[in-house]
Amino acid sequence: MKEIVYTDQAPAPIGPYSQATVHGNQVFTSGQIAINPQSGALILDSIEAETRQVMENLKAVLAAAKCEMSDVLKCSIFISDMNQFQRINAVYAEYFDESQAPARETVQVAVLPKNVNIEVSAIAIRRG
Repeated sequence: MKEIVYTDQAPAPIGPYSQATVHGNQVFTSGQIAINPQSGALILDSIEAETRQVMENLKAVLAAAKCEMSDVLKCSIFISDMNQFQRINAVYAEYFDESQAPARETVQVAVLPKNVNIEVSAIAIRRG
C-alpha cells in the first residue's frame, strides 16, 4: 500500500504528483526547488541561498515522512550549470555527515521548472 506524504512546510505540489510517497519503509521524494513554502516566492538571490532553500524543503518533506537527513540513501541533483557545482556542493555538505553521506548523482540539464538553477530529490529509509 502506498502512503502519500504532504506537509505545508514545503512547497505544495503544482501538478499530479505528491511531495513524497512511502511504500513499506522506503521513502521517495519528489524533486524540490527553491520555493519558500510560506510566501510562495522563489529564492534566487544566490546559488547558495537557492540550494539552502531546496535542502530545507527536502528536509521538511522527509520530516513529514518521519525521516531525517541521515536516513537518506540516495540524492539526485539536477543543476542548470555545472560551473556552480562547487558552490552547490558546499551547501549540500552542510546537510550530510560526510562519513555517512548518501549515494548521489549530479546532472546538468538544459532547463528546470520555473527556470531555477537546482532541483534535488531523495530516496530514504524510514526507521522503526
